[in-house]
Amino acid sequence: MAKAPVLTPRADDFPRWYQDLINKAELADNGPVRGTMVIRPYGYALWERMQEEMGARIKAAGAQNAYFPLFIPQSYLTREAEHVEGFAPELAVVTHGGGKELDEPVVVRPTSETIINESFSKWVQSYRDLPLLINQWANVVRWEMRPRVFLRTTEFLWQEGHTAHATYEDARDYAAHIHQAVYADFMVNVLGIDVVLGRKTPRERFAGAINTLTLEGMMGDGKALQLGTSHELGTNFAKAFNTRYLSKDGKQELVWQTSWGTSTRMVGGLIMSHGDDNGLRVPPRLAAVQVVVMAIKGDEAVVKVREIGDRLRAAGLRVEVDVRTDTPFGRRAVDWELKGVPVRVEVGPRDLEAGTAMLARRIPGGKEPVRIDTLAALLPGLLEEDQATLLRQSRERRESRTADVTTIAEAAEAASAGGWARIPWAVLGQEGEAKLAEQSVSVRCLLAADGSVPPADDSPGAVAIVGRAY
Repeated sequence: MAKAPVLTPRADDFPRWYQDLINKAELADNGPVRGTMVIRPYGYALWERMQEEMGARIKAAGAQNAYFPLFIPQSYLTREAEHVEGFAPELAVVTHGGGKELDEPVVVRPTSETIINESFSKWVQSYRDLPLLINQWANVVRWEMRPRVFLRTTEFLWQEGHTAHATYEDARDYAAHIHQAVYADFMVNVLGIDVVLGRKTPRERFAGAINTLTLEGMMGDGKALQLGTSHELGTNFAKAFNTRYLSKDGKQELVWQTSWGTSTRMVGGLIMSHGDDNGLRVPPRLAAVQVVVMAIKGDEAVVKVREIGDRLRAAGLRVEVDVRTDTPFGRRAVDWELKGVPVRVEVGPRDLEAGTAMLARRIPGGKEPVRIDTLAALLPGLLEEDQATLLRQSRERRESRTADVTTIAEAAEAASAGGWARIPWAVLGQEGEAKLAEQSVSVRCLLAADGSVPPADDSPGAVAIVGRAY
């Protein structure tokens, strides 16, 4: 009788496969309150690596880390009408504290534009204080009606950047810099996801923004996942909070602002973009554990794998040593495969006699014996090959499952068939976008004719990328 698969096959039930993988790879559990999640150590290690890589890029862009309160006076949110309207259905509001009804209800942070602007209005006095570039790593709460671990949870972790500038052009250029040099660089070169960079339509724009730049990835089932956004806020919040500066000409001027963010949703994107029927596949540049060195059995093998682990760490690799010889080797190997560790180095008594180890590569698959004394020199190159493989597969999937269409009906059909459609924005327009929305199909972004980010919604030759989304 055939053994039951460890995971539900993706082709049979993609959502069930996703949930199986999260459970079996020990990434996260559901929390006790509906819509919350407990991120387990291996899942959190992936988020820590994302923080490390993103944090370095954010600091290189000139932003400094700060922290702002979790609780926001409700009156703050009502100052910017479009913003509060956009978030109203998702708000969690505290009305009692310390056994008493509060004089003013407080909102649990859904995003921090309002409370950060309260501080910006105090900190910015002169043009000499600009640009003001702030980033925050925090948790946020948005009451989610249809939760899914990592993708849509009531509470999630993220980074949110907030900046103030002297001119529209400066703010516009900084939002674009974050979009490209921080987010796209990380997602393409570390996550290995071939994201599309575009502009959101007015319907999909962030509440209170004048422009939203997005990064959209195609997941393994052909649906789109928004992996990050960078917003131009114009002077909307500056007007609401009276955030002004004294210009070089001695005039009081409103600041121009941006905000931008990515979240633990990227962990979900990592799973759905790279995972297969055997589990997760983690890009080597991201992996918290790039190599696991496993003792199959025997005391001598235990000693040897520890020695190998030390050599590989000295070569700059992130290494875990598995000497749990009281647990069956096959079970351990399956566990590491589920977790998507790029390389396993397996050492047993016969390997020791031959001076070799069995090298198992998770991303391309397959095993081969290699000399132990060559591992430190060999593995960095193999890991880079595997990184490139994941990015190539991501790009090939997106290109092969994106159809060029000329009618709204064809766009809806392409999305329903499990892919994306490219359609001229002049053909689709806002009326066509509304019609697609009735079929749970959305415009993910607008692109210029050459595939770049268009300067405006009505840019000549602009095309819309259309699909179903998470």
